[in-house]
Amino acid sequence: MTDLRELEARARAGSVPTPDEGLVVCDNVVRVYRTEDVEVQALQGLDLVVREGECMALVGASGSGKSTLLAILSGLDTPTAGSARVAGHDLLSMRRRERLGYRRRTVGFVWQQTGRNLLPYLTAVENVTLPMKYTGVPRARREARATELLGVLGIAHCRDRRPAELSGGEQQRVAVAVATANSPRVLLADEPTGELDTASGEDVFAALRRANDELGATVLVVTHDPMVSGQVRRTVRIRDGRTSTETLRDGGPDGGAEEFAVLDRVGRLQLPDDYLRRYGLRHRVRLTAENDHIGVWPDA
Repeated sequence: MTDLRELEARARAGSVPTPDEGLVVCDNVVRVYRTEDVEVQALQGLDLVVREGECMALVGASGSGKSTLLAILSGLDTPTAGSARVAGHDLLSMRRRERLGYRRRTVGFVWQQTGRNLLPYLTAVENVTLPMKYTGVPRARREARATELLGVLGIAHCRDRRPAELSGGEQQRVAVAVATANSPRVLLADEPTGELDTASGEDVFAALRRANDELGATVLVVTHDPMVSGQVRRTVRIRDGRTSTETLRDGGPDGGAEEFAVLDRVGRLQLPDDYLRRYGLRHRVRLTAENDHIGVWPDA
């Protein structure tokens, strides 16, 4: 396992991203959780750039660092080292007041557990108006905005119902309306279809797409659902705390897709597991410089 001090030194030495690289820019992000006896390296130098207007998926095995990354981007957690910026906000150095404003205005968040997204004693429209109250939006504008959002997301009929009177899919679509109430630049969703059946999951993902297409939010979805990851143009896989591969889809009728390995800023590359097994690659490999490519060979 890489020593923590080495990880932090690499992260501090990394180049600082420029603002025009993307709306979300993570450069060599490290996140370490410590207790008295245990040190867990959740992110080990992760790089990620998300352009404004994208709707993309983050995938990976349990424990790969997906939810840790979302917690950092949402302002709920702080990187141990590295650089993470969202819409000009430095997530490593934000003070409490800026962090509070960031979470109210810049990002919206949808949890997997439906019960975490909505207050059970408020109706759908009251839940949607609540975030606007905290940012000083006048009462008349709050209700008009909430009504508009519920209509755009296809749940206008849920307006006066409390969460207990809604299906799981309806609750999650109301949660999307709550998360977009203050017109955030970025909408984050952590397994939003994880507790739903296929039809309800499709409705929730359609709501996320509308938030992207019609409401102008850049959307990042953590998911294990192949239906979700298969319908976005770009899917980023995280493995062992780093981005490992990206799948890009052309959006054509045949659903063509191409997978790329991700080369980070210091030249590190994660080869897919099936390649490692197929070619017997482990411990160390030989590299050869060919005319138009690099050869990777097992150590004989």
